[in-house]
Amino acid sequence: MPSVIVSDTSCLILFYKIGELDLLKKLFGKIHITDSVLKEFNQKIPDWIEVVELTTDLQKGLSSYLDKGEATAISLAAEHENSLLIIDEIKGRKAAKELGISVTGSLGVLVAAKKKDIFRLLNHS
Repeated sequence: MPSVIVSDTSCLILFYKIGELDLLKKLFGKIHITDSVLKEFNQKIPDWIEVVELTTDLQKGLSSYLDKGEATAISLAAEHENSLLIIDEIKGRKAAKELGISVTGSLGVLVAAKKKDIFRLLNHS
């Protein structure tokens, strides 16, 4: 399991909208986000989502072609060895992979939760 899990905004919004934000907690425990991601998410966050300040300026270069949330999320993940970045946008995923960051997306989270029997894709009898 990665030592630090970082999320971009899109995943948070998706799971919030479908009422499954706690799925992230069940699967990963703690999630780290940046202040930019918090502002984009624009919802109250539970205590298991921690807002972390960046210690590098990597996001400045990334901001030239990515939105601020993506750039800061990638930067935060890059600051930690063995991190996992949850990001859906193709350009952001590509940039993260080029920096050696492991990535997954919202669909990958659902698949992992299904494999661990944390989430049932069809709850109908």
